[in-house]
Amino acid sequence: MQTAPFRLDGKSALVTGAAQGIGRAIALAMASAGATVSVTDVPSKESQIVSVCEEIRSGGGTAFGYGFDVTHTSVIAEVFEKAANDMGGFDILVNNAGIAARGPAMEQTEEDWDRVLGVNLRGMFFCAQAAARYMKDHGGGRIINTGSQVAESARVWNAAYTASKGGVVAMTRALAVEWVEFGINVNAVGPGPVDTDLISDTPDHIEAQVAHRSPIGRRLDPEDIAGAFVYLASDAASGVVGHHLLVDGGWVAS
Repeated sequence: MQTAPFRLDGKSALVTGAAQGIGRAIALAMASAGATVSVTDVPSKESQIVSVCEEIRSGGGTAFGYGFDVTHTSVIAEVFEKAANDMGGFDILVNNAGIAARGPAMEQTEEDWDRVLGVNLRGMFFCAQAAARYMKDHGGGRIINTGSQVAESARVWNAAYTASKGGVVAMTRALAVEWVEFGINVNAVGPGPVDTDLISDTPDHIEAQVAHRSPIGRRLDPEDIAGAFVYLASDAASGVVGHHLLVDGGWVAS
């Protein structure tokens, strides 16, 4: 019987979109649980990547930082291989990089659609593929995708984002059943409305609707979400396969 099944000691985790918001909270939580963490985000956020790494190290953890764009699929395998070499392994991928393009569906452009789907779905798939190729040859691992409550209960002004996250949930299930034979568990976490920089352009009337609709009456904090990722990365979740774990403050249940 394991005495600490929720711990990640001796594990190596790479988190995309980790310079701020939910990704930063996940990286810190993984490190707190004992994992060595690779903090990644787009190159323009290098100073924030460095800051998250320093925060992990100041708490006694081990961290490495890498700047890359998940839409540049040709560099993903190279970055992941370097991270695996630096960390001494690659056991956990947290596929968190994501963007939004809010606005009425009738006004969204092809550029909006392609940009959101390119990061949230296409980039996520090729990150998962690169991680799985490594994990298949190294004893398995965990891939945890960031889904969303909107994949289960849509909101207005989020057509492209909702479509991308619905795709993430379907893709998670498809990869889970295909890769479980290799010892790779694929799952997703579905955050509800969270207080991050992605909501900076949300109109006041939409914010009022969110607060009114949410059973807990507020947006979640990034730290409210991070524990679900730690759980799915841990041995405690060894039997969880292809699940979309909602952390939404009761939104879908209400």
